[in-house]
Amino acid sequence: MSLQLEHYPADEEHIKRQKAVARELRDTQWWKNLRGRGVCYYCKERFAAKSLTMDHVIPLSRGGFSTKGNIVACCKECNNQKKYLLPVEWEDYLQGRLGQDPKEQP
Repeated sequence: MSLQLEHYPADEEHIKRQKAVARELRDTQWWKNLRGRGVCYYCKERFAAKSLTMDHVIPLSRGGFSTKGNIVACCKECNNQKKYLLPVEWEDYLQGRLGQDPKEQP
């Protein structure tokens, strides 16, 4: 079965509210500790804390929320590659299967 990417944008007000919540979380000790570990959630590589960015595992544009359970620290490269992908889509992307014909998948 081939993964079909369908993007259903969230309400603009939802995104605006959740971005405000994320800005508030950036100032918390929780975020500083998470970022201070220096490990990208996705690639598991080590980085200087200041080079890690905040990412929503379930993107705001896909209906995600700015909660501690949905926010991770990640490197800029992973954040830029992940964009608005859901976790299952991101896994398929990493495995190089996104958009392949089902017959071509292992």
